[in-house]
Amino acid sequence: MSLDVSPQLLTQAEQGEIREEDFVATVRESLPYAYRLIADLAGELEGSSREFADNLTPPPSEAERGQLLRALASNSIRGSLERHFGITLAFQNCHRVAAFRPDAQGGETYAKFTSTRSQILNQSPEFRDC
Repeated sequence: MSLDVSPQLLTQAEQGEIREEDFVATVRESLPYAYRLIADLAGELEGSSREFADNLTPPPSEAERGQLLRALASNSIRGSLERHFGITLAFQNCHRVAAFRPDAQGGETYAKFTSTRSQILNQSPEFRDC
C-alpha cells in the first residue's frame, strides 16, 4: 500500500472530493523520505537562481527508494506535490529527481534533463535492479 489513509480521509473521499492539503498531509506522513527529499529540492530551488535542483544521492535503503518510486509513479501524488511546492518534477533512474520551476517545462534545460539521451547517459550497472 502506498499511503496510510486515515478513516476520516477515507470517509471524506467516499462522500466526495477531499481537500488537497489533507491529501498532501497523508503523503507527508506515509512517504516521509520522498516528501522530505522533494521539500528540500523545492527549498534549494527557491533560494537560488539555478534552473533546477536535483538529488544525486541514492536513498539509504530500499524502503526509502520504494517511497520515492511510489511518490513519483502516482500521477495524483506527484501532481499534488508539484502544486504544493510550486514546482515541476522530473525523474531519472532510481533516485535522481529534480525540481524545476513550473515554467521550465517548455525550456531547453528541462527538455535536456528529460530526454532519452540524458536517460541513457545517466545509466550505470548499479541502477539495473533499482
